[in-house]
Amino acid sequence: MDKQLPLRTKVYIDGYNLYYGCLKGSPFKWLDIYRLFKDEILPSITVVNSQSKPLSIVLCNESPVNFFTAKILGNAASSPDSVSSQARYHQALKNLYPNEVSIVEGYYSINKVSARKVSDVDSSIKPKDCSDVIIWKMEEKQSDVNLALHAYHDAIVGNIDHAVFVTNDTDISPALKMIKENTSVLVGVVVPVRNPEERRANAELTKYADWKRTHINQDEIERSQLPRVISGRRKATEKPDSWYANPDKLNEIIELAKPVCGGRSKVFKWLEKANPHMQGQYPIKLLQTNEGAELVLAYVKNWISDLKNN
Repeated sequence: MDKQLPLRTKVYIDGYNLYYGCLKGSPFKWLDIYRLFKDEILPSITVVNSQSKPLSIVLCNESPVNFFTAKILGNAASSPDSVSSQARYHQALKNLYPNEVSIVEGYYSINKVSARKVSDVDSSIKPKDCSDVIIWKMEEKQSDVNLALHAYHDAIVGNIDHAVFVTNDTDISPALKMIKENTSVLVGVVVPVRNPEERRANAELTKYADWKRTHINQDEIERSQLPRVISGRRKATEKPDSWYANPDKLNEIIELAKPVCGGRSKVFKWLEKANPHMQGQYPIKLLQTNEGAELVLAYVKNWISDLKNN
């Protein structure tokens, strides 16, 4: 029998794929993954039954968005605050979405291993003819398995009618295959890249999908940012300064403006408000470009100078 009722839907996000495909190097890592799918991605999808009739989609009440990730290792982190920033982000999601978002953690392993070195003289030399070198190999463990098992369990016990996979990793394809062979659950695949020309949807995944979305738009990511500060039981969680564009300029602006505005939080309120002296633009958005950051910094310096002279 064709599905008619709203499709009970869960989203399964490969955090590693999402980060490297959409967020790395951007000022939008403070991503509201629940809003991204509830308000942006899922409404853009049309799912139909065998008679080509559109079906409505509804997120499940319990843990509709599942985020599979691993804690960064401090001895391999690229930035001194990478570990604390990731922990802050996870806490923000837990505080804001205690029932809607489930964070499932694997782990990273890092080991010294022997690997074949590409020849400095001739890169076409085959690996078997190259010398060995010792390297550090870091791997994310259990995340793929956790994602596959959670999705298959939800499908096989009847928790869902519709599973949305956010990944381009072929390691997940056996789970999709088993869901299609053993259940009536519909499967969607969202490839977590901003530009579909840079990395195409993997055919090993999409051949099991009832629908696919080949990318996530930059403006969808920008619209789906968490509030800067999220309250919690013990204390509030705030977006790390290093996750903004031009963090050095931001910190300089904060330190200059704190005495004038009356504290850090009031500086941010000023930054997040449209400024008539900047053609109605938001200073915090201007910070996303080097030119805009210089404009905001110059304005703050002139503002302070004028106050001193008056």
